Amino acid sequence: MAKKIKAIVKIAIQAGSANPAPPVGTALGPHGIKIMDFCNEFNEKTKDQRGSVIPALVTIYEDRSFEFILKKPPVSDMIKKMAGISKGTGTAGKEKVGKLTMAQVEQIAQTKMPDLNTKDLEAAKRSVMGTAKSMGVEIIEK
Repeated sequence: MAKKIKAIVKIAIQAGSANPAPPVGTALGPHGIKIMDFCNEFNEKTKDQRGSVIPALVTIYEDRSFEFILKKPPVSDMIKKMAGISKGTGTAGKEKVGKLTMAQVEQIAQTKMPDLNTKDLEAAKRSVMGTAKSMGVEIIEK
């Protein structure tokens, strides 16, 4: 018989550095799971992706057991790494803080495809370009 689901929690944590402090403790603690078990398992699965924010979808069952699915890093995180910037602009459209080529946009779109709600690469590229534009990153045709 399948386990009964108590809650599903979405959480984004730095890869390889989950600990019981907030946000992990405050998000998962009220559901009664062993937070250190989650942290150790998460850190083990994400140790090779250090430096990225990794979203996880945690399914918590009535018997206080859990399982989680790791997603790809957010598009904004990938854009910052590719463009070599620390953060986006506060005045999108007026200030440019970095540049991306169309090849880099396509690479980000292909990486993020499993998590997007489209199977069309062109639509995924448009989504990435929209995020880049709102961050003040210019797209160049190289």
